[in-house]
Amino acid sequence: MLFLTSVLLLAFGALKPTVAQDLFVPGTWRKSSNSRPLAERIAISQNAINTILPQLNSATGEFHGIPPGIGYWQSGNAFSAMANQDYFAGTSSNKAQVVMNLKNVFKLRPTYDQYGCAGLAQSLRLSADMYMLCRYNDDALWWAQAALYAYRAYGDTVLLANAIATWNRVTTFVVTPAQASAGKHPNKSFALSPTCDGVTMAGGVFWRPTTDDQAINSITTGLYITVSAFLAEITKDARYKNAAILSANWVKAHNLNGNIVLDSVNAHDCSRSPSTWLFTYNSGKYIEGLSVLADVTGDSQWRTMMVNILATAVKFSAWQGSDGIITEGSSTTSNNDSVGFKAIFIRGLYEAFARNPSNTNLRILVRSYIDVQYNALLDLAANGNSYSANWHGPPQGFTSWGQLAALDVLTSAIIANN
Repeated sequence: MLFLTSVLLLAFGALKPTVAQDLFVPGTWRKSSNSRPLAERIAISQNAINTILPQLNSATGEFHGIPPGIGYWQSGNAFSAMANQDYFAGTSSNKAQVVMNLKNVFKLRPTYDQYGCAGLAQSLRLSADMYMLCRYNDDALWWAQAALYAYRAYGDTVLLANAIATWNRVTTFVVTPAQASAGKHPNKSFALSPTCDGVTMAGGVFWRPTTDDQAINSITTGLYITVSAFLAEITKDARYKNAAILSANWVKAHNLNGNIVLDSVNAHDCSRSPSTWLFTYNSGKYIEGLSVLADVTGDSQWRTMMVNILATAVKFSAWQGSDGIITEGSSTTSNNDSVGFKAIFIRGLYEAFARNPSNTNLRILVRSYIDVQYNALLDLAANGNSYSANWHGPPQGFTSWGQLAALDVLTSAIIANN
């Protein structure tokens, strides 16, 4: 996925060192509870899915529809929400569409790794380097993650195999301890800094598989952690667990400021992305990965870190006001990457909720936060079964990106309120 052409220009300020966080629910949050019965919540979220489905082009597996539609990575996340809807609700309403399209896209784009130009690359017989320009490691992992959610919901082993094949491909762009020590990576043309701030760069995942791109970012690494941890849980293979641990340590060492996950580090010279690049999905995907990793390893450090990051992130002023409603990605006139970020954040919170049944205060906080977004969507941003990307409203006509952003909130409210 392309970096945003415009980024959040919000003052970050220095965060205090990581400390244990209070799991209180702020009294200023707007409507942090939900009394809608389960059947109604299931119907609301399924109706939202049904509303975006006419935009689906099953020839490509993407939601093109009304121009400009949503992008490749965002389309993968629509299928994630659809699979999770069935998993949460105990239904199979979306199974046929999810399974068919995830398999079809894998055939069109082997290991899910091409950015929509396989046919162009083949027809023009592009060179290997030019062909690589079409590809992003995070794109591949978004679809692999969708395949794993679908496997969880439906048990389709072909989708599990697709996820494993994608993991194997992306793993060739993870920095190993030996590569970090040697200062070089076999798939990169530049010298690799063995350490940044005195800590090994092992475990970082390159954003792009081009030979010259130097960026290692939190979302690609966070996705790799989560996919690895899910695969470890499913297969019991230690390779996946060890991979998740190595990459989780990279984020911990290099891209945490206090309890907020930052964006990217240059693997050649250790320069960093601007401190104003503060996006919900970086923290959300790390929260999700740590939640699964804690279960896989039994290592309490990952659960403690997850709780601390979550408690800070749901109250972080860079992407919400005192009412608790997320303001990131609120464009009503055009799609951009940030519109999809907040959906990833909510999905990560759900995984933390589900995997910590004994942490009552954490679950109350997550439930309350999800309900804040849920009630904002239904009260302020709904136009029938379609939703504005601006969760403060007002309602507007259907947009594919506004609908995508709402899906994870609506589906997560099914399970968070049980």
